[in-house]
Amino acid sequence: MAQFNYLNELNSLATIDGPITRGPLQRWVKKSGAENMNPTLSTSKNISNANLSGINQSMHKLSVSANQSCNNSILSANKTPTRADIRKNKKTPSKNKSPGRSTTPTPNKASKTPNKADRFIPSRSNTNYDLCHYMLTREEEKSDEPTLATEALSKALGEADQGRLLQYTCKAPAAPEGYQNRLRVVYSQAKVPSTVKNTSRYIPHSPDRILDAPDIVDDFYLNILDWSASNILAVALGNAVYLWNAGTGQIEELMCLGGNDPVCSVQWVQGSGSHLAVGLSSGIVELWDCEKIKKLRAMDGHSARVGSLAWNLYVISSGSRDGNIVHHDVRQRDHNVATINAHTQEICNLKWSPDGKYLASGGNDNELNIWPLAQGHHYTQSQYLYSFRSHLAAVKGLAWCPWSNGILASGGGTADRTIRIWNVNTGANISTVDTKSQVCSILWSSHYKELISGHGYANNQLVIWKYPSMARVADLTGHVARVLHLCLSPDGTSVLSAGADETLRLWKVFMLDPAKKKDPVDTKAAKSLLNMNSLMR
Repeated sequence: MAQFNYLNELNSLATIDGPITRGPLQRWVKKSGAENMNPTLSTSKNISNANLSGINQSMHKLSVSANQSCNNSILSANKTPTRADIRKNKKTPSKNKSPGRSTTPTPNKASKTPNKADRFIPSRSNTNYDLCHYMLTREEEKSDEPTLATEALSKALGEADQGRLLQYTCKAPAAPEGYQNRLRVVYSQAKVPSTVKNTSRYIPHSPDRILDAPDIVDDFYLNILDWSASNILAVALGNAVYLWNAGTGQIEELMCLGGNDPVCSVQWVQGSGSHLAVGLSSGIVELWDCEKIKKLRAMDGHSARVGSLAWNLYVISSGSRDGNIVHHDVRQRDHNVATINAHTQEICNLKWSPDGKYLASGGNDNELNIWPLAQGHHYTQSQYLYSFRSHLAAVKGLAWCPWSNGILASGGGTADRTIRIWNVNTGANISTVDTKSQVCSILWSSHYKELISGHGYANNQLVIWKYPSMARVADLTGHVARVLHLCLSPDGTSVLSAGADETLRLWKVFMLDPAKKKDPVDTKAAKSLLNMNSLMR
């Protein structure tokens, strides 16, 4: 019976009267919307013709022809039809749902597969995942050979080698010591320039005025220059004292000593008074009324020259070569209210703090002593509060900070060459900077957080320092000999330097910003009583 079943199947395959219902529908038939038609109609005709010709030829070759017809039907069913076949079999779809249409919803109706090809599904069993992972994750090997673009750019820039472009062949030279780049603020700010606070200012590096000072004594231990609150400058030249009106430029001679003994120190009284204390080589301290050009009194107490003076209200403190500090109360007949054995060698400088609580004394014995105020008085106790011995040379430069209580700056001589900042409230040395030259004088600015120092060998310059970093802001050169002394103008904008080259130089280094300038301080000079020929120009 098996052979009859086989013949029945062959007959059913060769029959062209009815549709072939076996086998899945082709994709192109589904896409063309002709599911209601027999998808294998044209193919069946070809198969039927091939099978009929095989049956008519010979019946004994039935099995062979059947196998060939089966193979041909499979190949023909898998073949993608042409556009002509699609147009021939395509019919206008009906609005009604076709009975033969599948009811299974399509996963993605929006995406349509092209008619000519299908997506590629690789054979995962033949895929080498290790090799793929290695090829995707490995870094590309950098070729040492330059590209055409690199060669062209290198040739245009004149590079001889194939190295990195736009590089220095050698390290850039370092800027000179103390150089300040004025564009540093412009290129170092991260904010918008219009909202950035302007921190730079112009500092003139040449003096505004130069005055002649003949017969000035070249002595490191003397203090021969002071500027009063009335805008009058007192300067000791040899054995005489002259007054220079900074407002009118008029010169007056206050006093002149007989002989060759020089005037050693001058100091104006605090406030806008017209009284001037003068220290002499004989150990006498004289008090003068500069308005009346009259000596008021002479006060003794020292056995050697008086090289430093300092006022604290009505008490004048004097320091001498004998190492003693004498406090004089100018109101009393017995002026000597206290004598202190302060140093073992000459006292180079004396400075009262702005609040009047401490007196700083620097000596040729390399010591800096801080003396506290005696309770209920305006002179110091006999025992020092601190004695600093960090300097390696005479301590001549002394200055109290006007806007920070208890901060003191001190400078040493040739063997030391350092500026030290002290906090007398704690006794700590805040900072130290090596100036590389003798420190003769120090001043604090009242408008900026800066201080200025005058120096001797070897540069003979003035240096502005930024506080508290102690970075150099500017170097002012011009003196050909050491700078003996410095003094600040009453408005705090100008500095006058006295040099051993017999010149006085006026430097306007602390000028205020015009946009932030406050109301001008009344610095009207005291009326001059003498009209002498100008000794300075």
